[in-house]
Amino acid sequence: MENKNKYIIREGWISIVANTLLFALKYWAGIVTGSIALIADAWHTLTDSVSSVIVLIGGKISQKPADDDHPFGHGRAEHIATMIIGVLLAIVAFDFIISAIEKFGTKEQTHFGTIAWVVTIVSILVKEALAQYAFWAAKKTNSTILKADGWHHRTDALSSVVILVGLGVGRYFWWTDAVLGFIVALMIAYASYEILAKEITSLLGESPSEELLIAICETAQKECKLPLHLHHIHLHNYGNHTEMSCHIKLPPDMSLEEAHEICTKIESIIKNRFGYITTIHPEPLPD
Repeated sequence: MENKNKYIIREGWISIVANTLLFALKYWAGIVTGSIALIADAWHTLTDSVSSVIVLIGGKISQKPADDDHPFGHGRAEHIATMIIGVLLAIVAFDFIISAIEKFGTKEQTHFGTIAWVVTIVSILVKEALAQYAFWAAKKTNSTILKADGWHHRTDALSSVVILVGLGVGRYFWWTDAVLGFIVALMIAYASYEILAKEITSLLGESPSEELLIAICETAQKECKLPLHLHHIHLHNYGNHTEMSCHIKLPPDMSLEEAHEICTKIESIIKNRFGYITTIHPEPLPD
């Protein structure tokens, strides 16, 4: 847990510093060239800094231990923070779709220069490096918030690639900058959808896969001589840990002490194998 928090804090601060510097560089280049695509890309980068602040706050809250008001801990704060990142992306996307449509109406041609080329290439390299680090840290810690931040960096890098391609043809078509701004906005919107769809599903609760259900039943049955008829399995994910509840069927003439011993044994097996905190409800086998 402490190791996970360390990675979240480190990634957050690296992202904040790098993105703030990139925002200033891109925004300056956008103002100098008059490019709505570069300015859109700059604000996208600034939202990365904001999202990294959310990463730090969400990571901090999610590490708090359980208390009377939150008996299952604060792990779901990470999901909430991730959703905030998704909403921020959606707002940015909408704003720049409107800006791109307005630029279509003016038919104003943007003249890109060396500044735009240099800034865009630097942005691609820095943003992809940040994305790779966030994905690496997310894989090591199994953190959804780091993965979301990684995709935020990746969409910024990809939007800069689109702009780089557009720089090459911008001199030939007046509508290049407006189209680039629209494409960048759509890419941001898609990233927002991907993040929000996953996190909403997680918060609402999702059924365990058939493969996982089979693995749980087989693992529990291996250690017990009696057929357990394990069923009614529910998993409740709280970010840092998962609670599992299930039913088993036992002979009706079995003593309470024996039934308790079997339930405790199964709970221990599942904890060791899957890491789930399990509550088992025993039922009598029908005659």
